[in-house]
Amino acid sequence: MPLRKWIRSTNHAIEGILHAAKTQRHMRYHFYAAILILIVSFTIGISWSEVVILITLSIIVLSVEMLNSALETITDILFREYDEKAKRIKDMAAGAVLITAIGAAVIGFVILFEPVKNFFYNGLNIAKHAKSDVAVVSLIVVLIMVVLTKSFFGKGQPLRGGMPSGHAAISFSMWVAVTMISESFIPSLLVFFMAIIIAQSRVSTGAHKPLEVIVGALLGITVTFMLFKIFS
Repeated sequence: MPLRKWIRSTNHAIEGILHAAKTQRHMRYHFYAAILILIVSFTIGISWSEVVILITLSIIVLSVEMLNSALETITDILFREYDEKAKRIKDMAAGAVLITAIGAAVIGFVILFEPVKNFFYNGLNIAKHAKSDVAVVSLIVVLIMVVLTKSFFGKGQPLRGGMPSGHAAISFSMWVAVTMISESFIPSLLVFFMAIIIAQSRVSTGAHKPLEVIVGALLGITVTFMLFKIFS
């Protein structure tokens, strides 16, 4: 069953992300920074190519931080007692994170300095964007918020159980996005029914409790609606 194996592998990968976000303080900081950078970039209205660069830098920093955490765990298993070699391994891994973070910060400063300065001098005018762009950013923010919230509560598996339901959050985020983009009743109604069916399936299959689905739906709706109101 290739599909089942893929889903199981994906579940394990997401479990690793949630574990890192739950146990590693710096990992959570990087997630918060990723959301902040995305919102700031959208607010001041830099080009999409520059946004892509900043998102790529955030992904690299997050990935290196996870590799550092994995290497620290392996080192702790191999060296039960204090060992100078273990310390050097951890120091080098931490150094790799530091180099990556500083490099990302420098590049981010170069990209954002002038737009941020102009943003303040021009009277704090929030840039407006195409609704399709807002939909993409909303989905990214919702996904990060789901990861952070699941890591906070620390219950259930990534694709099954836990607070909140990621499926519900994404489904209702898409519903709000389709509603705001189409401004048409029929498409909005169809996607709303789809979101309801997905949410119901999470409860009927025992993957989530009703409260987890409700919180997920509210998270997706609130974040997406607010971003559309601000930026579109």
